[in-house]
Amino acid sequence: MQESWTRILCFALFSVLALQVEALPKKATAATGGTGTNVAAAASPSVSAATDGSQILDKTVQIKKISAPANQFTAASGVTGGTAAANSTGTAGLNVLLHGDGGQSFFDFPNQAVQNNLMGVVVLAPNKNLFWGGGSGLQRTDGVAHAAAVNSLIQDQLSQDVAFDPGNVFFTGVSGGSLLLSGFFVPAFGAQYKTGVELNCGALVPQVNVTDPNTLATSMKIHFQSTKDELALLQPAIPKAIAAYEKIATDAGMSAAQIGTMQTADNTPNGGGHCGFDGTGFVAGVQLMATNYANVMGQNASGEVTGIGNVLKTTVGNENLVFTSAGKAQRDLMTFV
Repeated sequence: MQESWTRILCFALFSVLALQVEALPKKATAATGGTGTNVAAAASPSVSAATDGSQILDKTVQIKKISAPANQFTAASGVTGGTAAANSTGTAGLNVLLHGDGGQSFFDFPNQAVQNNLMGVVVLAPNKNLFWGGGSGLQRTDGVAHAAAVNSLIQDQLSQDVAFDPGNVFFTGVSGGSLLLSGFFVPAFGAQYKTGVELNCGALVPQVNVTDPNTLATSMKIHFQSTKDELALLQPAIPKAIAAYEKIATDAGMSAAQIGTMQTADNTPNGGGHCGFDGTGFVAGVQLMATNYANVMGQNASGEVTGIGNVLKTTVGNENLVFTSAGKAQRDLMTFV
């Protein structure tokens, strides 16, 4: 049974050609990820220039996009100038982004610029609704399988296309992608990576057993970023997730000061609604956090995000983020249901 499920999952993940364009969603729903766009099933990879001049390899068949200097791609990737050997270790790490419900951030690819020696990777959810973890709302019924698939993609597949440092793989979640990361991927695999994750506009209490909790707490930096007018559905979920991860650190024997260096949270922005960190809206807000990724997740991060200020506030004593209203976020939500 396990072998059969693995084959089905791999087929769903890496065979987007089997999906009809008409079956894919045009808009996000519920909780949530902006406005989606239809996905054309590509017959062959495409290569284009990223905003910083690096190259983007768009392999729709394998539902991922990678942004990297040309010479870091493998010869088999099809990128002109790709000279790296398959399965070789590169000098740069990765920033792997999981989009929100509907896939908006997959198409926008906000983390495409190579930043802080991290190459951008964005991965498309393996179902027709483009929901990471499947299900709906806070109930991510396929979370275990999707988390395992993301880990397999990083461990076994990406090195076929690009050379990267497997010891320097960071993560970004957007809305539903943050639910998958916090609820399933980080508790199951975070201790393996020992890097960091930025959870934008969404978080869940771990939904699975935490693997090696002491290592996770002491080596995985976690930043929770939200807005004051976050979706009503997420307003209680995010503080619960913050408290749950803080407890893992406390149980590991970490002091309040130590926790403050590894777990931070902020919801200063107001007026932009769900993921509207710039005060205006979803797409620009997500891009703002992606542009300032090094300032939040870097080794010597300043915490400064343009227009927000310092977001690296310790979770200790800051677990119960204060939300003002669901305002614009709720109005946006109603356009999708």
